[in-house]
Amino acid sequence: MKSLSVYVHIPFCVRKCGYCDFLSFPASGESMRIYADALIREIGGCEDKFGADAGSYMLSTIYLGGGTPSLLDPDIISGIIEAVLKRFPNTDPAGLEISLEANPGTLTKDKLKGYRICGINRLSIGLQSADGDELKLLGRIHDPGDFFVSYDEAVNAGFDNINVDIMTAIPGQTLSSLKYTLERVINLDCSHISAYSLIIEEGTPFYDRYASGCGLPDVEEEREMYHFASDLLNENGYVRYEISNFARRGRECRHNLAYWKRDDYLGFGLGASSYAGGVRYKNTTSMKEYIKAPAADLFEERIVLDERDMMSECMFLSLRMMKGVSEEAFYKEFGKEITGVYEEETARLLRDGLIERTDGHIRLTKMGIDYGNYVFSRFV
Repeated sequence: MKSLSVYVHIPFCVRKCGYCDFLSFPASGESMRIYADALIREIGGCEDKFGADAGSYMLSTIYLGGGTPSLLDPDIISGIIEAVLKRFPNTDPAGLEISLEANPGTLTKDKLKGYRICGINRLSIGLQSADGDELKLLGRIHDPGDFFVSYDEAVNAGFDNINVDIMTAIPGQTLSSLKYTLERVINLDCSHISAYSLIIEEGTPFYDRYASGCGLPDVEEEREMYHFASDLLNENGYVRYEISNFARRGRECRHNLAYWKRDDYLGFGLGASSYAGGVRYKNTTSMKEYIKAPAADLFEERIVLDERDMMSECMFLSLRMMKGVSEEAFYKEFGKEITGVYEEETARLLRDGLIERTDGHIRLTKMGIDYGNYVFSRFV
């Protein structure tokens, strides 16, 4: 039985941050309920949509992302989860990981208790920075105090698997302010920390302001921040298992691992992406179309991957993980050796010290992590 992960997109926010290019926008309570009804309809009709037999899958993870899913009341979240469980009744014997992204400023004690009751067992809370000025610059709706109150309330509500998102390379950020953020998060003893570097995306207010690079840390400063964060987290028991993700032993995010391992996953909601049976799908990004369309008519994009596409994705997704690409697993899936398919690429990257072969895996070296995007591009 194939393992399956389900992603549910909640595209609503209180307001959009200046750096954000995700599919999200403000909404009223009524529009969120209308959207949730459309979501449940899509989930219920997914067998027709994907041509997949729901009974052939074992559901492993559910991830509610956004946007800000914690804007939705627990009764709406509960209805969405129930729809997924009804459609995919075979669940992982080891237990489901059900994650909810949450932002400080949208959480309350009652909401958190309600989320626990409806089955959420993993929270991902967006702190980004413990420096109030950096949060204001980013356009976040919360201040550091809001985050720490929300975190304590989440623990009191019974959550023991919490990720905290932080951001590096923020305009004006220094090693000192980054250290302050990291130390405050480490002191929480949370189970997981995601540390992403700010990316200036075209079409955002930050692109208009910072596209020239002026006001941002330069490449060397950004790299120094990354190494500093990695070292400090490692010293405090957080194992880096993917380029930007650190966890206590056994607390890795199973949902994200499914992406990097290329397990099948189905995405529901506005603009959501899916991968099943070697085919990639993407839902419409038009809310008007999404609300009105039958579940089977939501695709904006459908791409059938050929073997070369799948080998390429295997390489650059697996290389994001610190374990790297299993040479045995690659051969088992494709019937070919990695160094045969990518002879020139692997030879050059090995020679340049960007990858290494160890324990039957090809993985990034420390220098390779710094030049990860270059390494990945060699396999695209």
